[in-house]
Amino acid sequence: MKYRDYIDQCNRHDLADFIPLTFERHRIGYLRSTFARTLGAWETLFRVTPGKVELIARGDDVGERSHPWNQMLKEMMAQGALEYLTGEPYPVTPAGRDQALFVIDRAAAPLFGIRAFGQHVNGFVRAADGLKLWVGKRSADRRNFPGKLDHLVAGGLPYAVSLRDNLVKECWEEAGIPAEIAGRAISVGAVTYVAESARGLKPDTLFCYDLELPPNFTPRCTDGEVEAFELWPVERVMETLEAGASFKLNCNLVIIDFLIRHGYISPEHEDYLFLVNGLHPSLP
Repeated sequence: MKYRDYIDQCNRHDLADFIPLTFERHRIGYLRSTFARTLGAWETLFRVTPGKVELIARGDDVGERSHPWNQMLKEMMAQGALEYLTGEPYPVTPAGRDQALFVIDRAAAPLFGIRAFGQHVNGFVRAADGLKLWVGKRSADRRNFPGKLDHLVAGGLPYAVSLRDNLVKECWEEAGIPAEIAGRAISVGAVTYVAESARGLKPDTLFCYDLELPPNFTPRCTDGEVEAFELWPVERVMETLEAGASFKLNCNLVIIDFLIRHGYISPEHEDYLFLVNGLHPSLP
């Protein structure tokens, strides 16, 4: 595979199959047309028209406005229309995380085409023989992407948790990284993508970090998400990307971003400008 193939994979979608979800003057999501028609069963919560679905909500704060919507999700799960809920609230926002109008369970975000946010950490070591990246292998019992390769640390960003606090929490849970080391992580930007799946639409933003680790540090998973970590030369990571889809899908984008920033994908690469631009598509 070529690096550009991963960007194409993460951005396959057809908005012609979706209609906007709005609240007052805000567009907050996208619904697959077939799913949108089912929302007429909750007529006190949604106003369904051919061109859009309007969310009807009252309340002075995020929690009050969100309660009826999240109650509906529980009903959907009881009816078998929604497979599971995580209990993890995600912000529903037309723009940034700090402009949340509602919260929604993480599992339901793609169903409503809600913007989601995550954090990915490139854990690396400078060795005498070159730069090396820590690579995790996801546990076989994971609901999503079992057995796939993963970053040292990667997770979603819940509502009302700061980026720094969430980063420290995820570093400990996923790799046993203490707070004093996690605090050295450097914010290096973000990548975006818009993916269509069986569940709906995923307009996602991943905040990226580089964390240089001591040579004598060995990560250990404390929450069961990863079954093993290995320290790979960057060249092996590149060869793995070129060989086929071994990594969790969105991890490929963050790795490509790392390779560009550290000079492993240079301006002489045939797809350089496509990759640079393709990591930052506008979100609908």
